[in-house]
Amino acid sequence: MVSLGCPKALVDSERILTRLRADGYAMSPDYQGADVVVVNTCGFLDSAKEESLEAIGEAIAENGRVIVTGCMGDEADVIRARFPEVLAVTGAHQYEQVVEAVHEAAPPTQGPYVDLIPQPDEGGIKLTPRHYSYLKISEGCNHSCAFCIIPQLRGKLASRRIDAVLREAEKLVAAGTKELLVISQDTSAYGVDTRHQEQMWKGQLVRAHMTDLARELGQLRTPQGETPWVRMHYVYPYPHVDAVIPLMAEGLLTPYLDIPFQHASPKVLKAMKRPANEAKVLERIKAWRQIVPDLTIRSSFVVGFPGETEEDFEYLLDWLDHAQLDRVGAFRFEPVAGAAANDLPDQVPEAIKEERYARIMAVTERISAAKLQAKIGRTLPVIIDEVGEPDEDGDIGATGRSQADAPEIDGAVYLRNVPATLAQGDIVQVTIEDADAHDLFGVIG
Repeated sequence: MVSLGCPKALVDSERILTRLRADGYAMSPDYQGADVVVVNTCGFLDSAKEESLEAIGEAIAENGRVIVTGCMGDEADVIRARFPEVLAVTGAHQYEQVVEAVHEAAPPTQGPYVDLIPQPDEGGIKLTPRHYSYLKISEGCNHSCAFCIIPQLRGKLASRRIDAVLREAEKLVAAGTKELLVISQDTSAYGVDTRHQEQMWKGQLVRAHMTDLARELGQLRTPQGETPWVRMHYVYPYPHVDAVIPLMAEGLLTPYLDIPFQHASPKVLKAMKRPANEAKVLERIKAWRQIVPDLTIRSSFVVGFPGETEEDFEYLLDWLDHAQLDRVGAFRFEPVAGAAANDLPDQVPEAIKEERYARIMAVTERISAAKLQAKIGRTLPVIIDEVGEPDEDGDIGATGRSQADAPEIDGAVYLRNVPATLAQGDIVQVTIEDADAHDLFGVIG
């Protein structure tokens, strides 16, 4: 399995592999040992599509028997034109079609009753370390942002039943997950498509709603009786988001929100057709931080969107100075086939996009550095991702993350001189000794 793209696609890969394992298949660690290669593609941007095509080409060169799935599966003609030898092409989260294609390419040998064999309670295959897991609560999106084709790739919002989501979360925590990362295309809209349908859970009715979900996830406990970290991603700043902030103050949710603002200029946001464009976002952020002073807000912004003027960009930089967001990613606008923004007038020249990208990254790096410097001397909980080997002096280092750091996308905490008993997934108290623009450095104690 070659899995590309976002965490939502990674969850799709886990589900495909889980179904294949139930049919008697095993996963190969390399191309040479595989009967067939499944490439789960990303089709969000043209650059992501090219990366997907390169991965398909590599799989064909190394193995020759390739099945393609994922977001780029909608462009089967493009894939087959470049690689006519691919065995099958399916779209995003079309699990059954992928499994059928694998059955055809490499028929299972255990017989028709293998799916009756009980699987372990921890069940599904995970592509993440044991101590953290992605929890996908819905598919698709109801928005029509001008730069995005996700609704075309993954369809309209389709929320999972709240009891199914909570049951999966409970099993993950029981199996060793210390950190749950809640993901979807729009976490704030969870349950809108089902009119926030209620289900019985632990003897009471709970709604398919972001606030109910957050409250119930905050009640989970590890086998050791600890509260797992629960991190909310892709949260649009609808009014009901205010209701989850007190849960963070109570320690039931990790004080972290991933909010894709994308821009701040009202004119650009209107052109982007962005939802939840409120003039009072800065005031709400200030109010959230009064309740939860350690709240971390991560976001992403697009620079060089068609029609973005120097005045619009300066507005964004000024907004960032006021918002003081903790973690920021920036992207140069990139046309993608099928997106409405491609036809907008006043396309921004590439040289100006590059110049604005450099400026926004300089501003956000300055803000991040100041925020991390302010943490020197504090003691913070840190979850351990990796423990190193002893050096020539016998000292052991480790890499972890604070509650302000999501895996893969944020910074890290680097620890020196850790005990030999420290293990991946441990949560320890770390005294911060130093910081740079993105990472922290400390010692346990």
